[in-house]
Amino acid sequence: QKFRNQEPTMRKQKRDQSHRTYTKGYQTAIAGRSLSNCPYKENTLMSDNWSRGWREGRKDLWSGCTTSVCHQKLGNLILNS
Repeated sequence: QKFRNQEPTMRKQKRDQSHRTYTKGYQTAIAGRSLSNCPYKENTLMSDNWSRGWREGRKDLWSGCTTSVCHQKLGNLILNS
């Protein structure tokens, strides 16, 4: 029973880590940095999450969002983690 109580926490930690990685990628993109700045080993879950965040940030910039709007979205992403 002890393990059952710990299981949701472990899932939440994994989700939070994935979300944080995603937001770091988004933050990198809106700062104008390259996809090659990914700090994670290629073909890992962390690099995939970071890259997805980076692509969304780049897409937002290309679609005409100002950097202040992107920063506001980033703040919302962080608050919703």
